[in-house]
Amino acid sequence: MLSSLDKLAAPPGNTRVCCTHEYTLGNLKFATAVEPGNTQLIHYRQQCEARRSRGEPTLPSTIALENSINPFLRTRQAAVAQAARAHDPAADPADPVAVFATLRQWKNEFR
Repeated sequence: MLSSLDKLAAPPGNTRVCCTHEYTLGNLKFATAVEPGNTQLIHYRQQCEARRSRGEPTLPSTIALENSINPFLRTRQAAVAQAARAHDPAADPADPVAVFATLRQWKNEFR
């Protein structure tokens, strides 16, 4: 799964990402739990909350934006790896696959 996401993250930053469901706010809530200090994430979440309050969509996105806010695309970033380790001490922060697996399990349980 991680190798598939690596391929998704590889196109030029201005490539549009067109999702079919409006799950942005839920995903951003989880992303913020993983990376509460990510200022770009915090700013984007505020923008999306404002859009949704007006009944506007948050989609599409771009590869550049997703690479800066999506924890599943950021498994090699120290902050994300540390968050995975904090959530599950058995997670090896040096192993992006272990970080990804920990994030996936965390997201499955996240409320």
